[in-house]
Amino acid sequence: MATAGHLINNNLPSVKQLQCFLAVAHELNFRRAAERLKMTQPPLTRQIKRLEAVLDRQLFSRSTHDVSLTEAGRALVIKAERILQELNELKTHSPSSKESLRIGLTRTLNFELIDPVSKQLIKLHAKDDVETPNLTSAQLLQCLSKNTLDLVLTGEKGIGHEDTVQYRWVCREPLLMAMPAMHSASMKQKVSLEDVSDLPLFWFARSANPSFYDKCESYFDLLKTPLKRVKEPDDSLVMLTHIARGKGFALMPQSKCTFNQEGLCYRALTDYESRKLNIDIYAATRLNDKRETVLNAQDILCDNNLAD
Repeated sequence: MATAGHLINNNLPSVKQLQCFLAVAHELNFRRAAERLKMTQPPLTRQIKRLEAVLDRQLFSRSTHDVSLTEAGRALVIKAERILQELNELKTHSPSSKESLRIGLTRTLNFELIDPVSKQLIKLHAKDDVETPNLTSAQLLQCLSKNTLDLVLTGEKGIGHEDTVQYRWVCREPLLMAMPAMHSASMKQKVSLEDVSDLPLFWFARSANPSFYDKCESYFDLLKTPLKRVKEPDDSLVMLTHIARGKGFALMPQSKCTFNQEGLCYRALTDYESRKLNIDIYAATRLNDKRETVLNAQDILCDNNLAD
């Protein structure tokens, strides 16, 4: 028991620190290691620094252009791989363990505010495991194809993955119009694009989401008054500030319309336009993935109770 007490009371490396260390050791590049771990570089650097502090030794030699292992780092690679392998076997051999499901959620939607989906994700215990806050639908589908994710929730079907990915419809996310509160059309409960034809639309490049872009553009082509478009800023808060000042309007997923500012308001689209302009959410998996865990998760997310 004396040995157990020593281990309990000591300041030991964490599993996360060892995983971060091995990622950097294998890549010898902090940016690529962070991408591999689906995290940003600053927290990865902090994990490495904490590990070096716990072990009281430098594990990497860093210069402006290169990262290399120190002698202590090379020795730790072998030990860390053995420790993590033993922990993995412990999890695998546990009778109560369940197969881990790697889920990705597109950043263009806030699933916490899409109640039916949020409830289903809770059933899957996915909330704490999702580490893809900065990935678009297109990037998530790439991860799915490369087998770094098992299931992704995407806004519209992706283009170019027909041979590797299968989709099941989950639900439909309405679009709202973010518009200047000073505009006369803001007095209406439901607004059409014709009502704001005097304002430019903040719009994105097709490459960001080709399916959604084409869906909207096909309707825009039918409008009597052609829409004026301006490039959407990379920062959505900057865009909404411009809108509050009367410089344009935007079409946004309802779940992302949470930012409030004087001069800014959100309005529903007319019934007809809301049927044409929306985001269909799909649960995407690899075409040949027949694992029960993945199929069950897809069934939960695509429950018929989610239908409009």
